[in-house]
Order: sequence, then structure tokens, then C-alpha cells
Amino acid sequence: MRDLLLQGAGVVAIVVSLIHGVLGETKVFARATIEPPRLRLLLRLVYQAGTVAWIGGGVLLMVAPTMASDPARHWIVATLAVVFGFAALANALATRFRHFGWMAMSAVVALAVAGY
Repeated sequence: MRDLLLQGAGVVAIVVSLIHGVLGETKVFARATIEPPRLRLLLRLVYQAGTVAWIGGGVLLMVAPTMASDPARHWIVATLAVVFGFAALANALATRFRHFGWMAMSAVVALAVAGY
């Protein structure tokens, strides 16, 4: 059961990451006026770097149960619980709890910790 919880956390993390990337491109940067254009490109790439990193974290959560190392599992869960926990808190505070992102990221933390 622990392994399924971790793998579920990984799937949710990847889905949340993809939604983050799509919403960023379609809602945030579609309306943003950022000059010069090179700065706009830099900000988009930095924003999407978070998306890629979260996808990587989701993959690590999914494969953690297959690793023969308990310390690896421990550090993967601990690190990603902090990363997604911070992102959930930041999202909740920035949107005054009106955006579903903080709940989805909190679900990743809850599943990962439960599967620890």
C-alpha cells in the first residue's frame, strides 16, 4: 500500500506540473506585458524550469518504491514533501486560497508522506 501511495503522489505531481506549465503559458504569459522580449523569454523559461523540476520529482516519487535503498526513498520523500509543501503554501498565500493549485500540491505532500 505504501508503494501505491508513493506512485500516486508521483502521478499527481506530474499532472499538477503539466497543469502549471499549461496555465502559465495560456493564462499568465498570454496577458503579461514584459519588455524587452529577451526578458520575457527568460521569465518564461525560468517559469517552465519549475514545471520540468516538478515533473522530475514526480518521476522520482513513482520509481522510489522500486529502489532497493531505504535512504533513497527517505530522501526523495522528504525533499519533495518540502518542495511541494513550500509551493502549496506560496500558492495558497499568493492566491488567498482561491486557486486549486495549493490543494493539488498538498495532495502530493499528503500522499508522499503517507507512502513514506
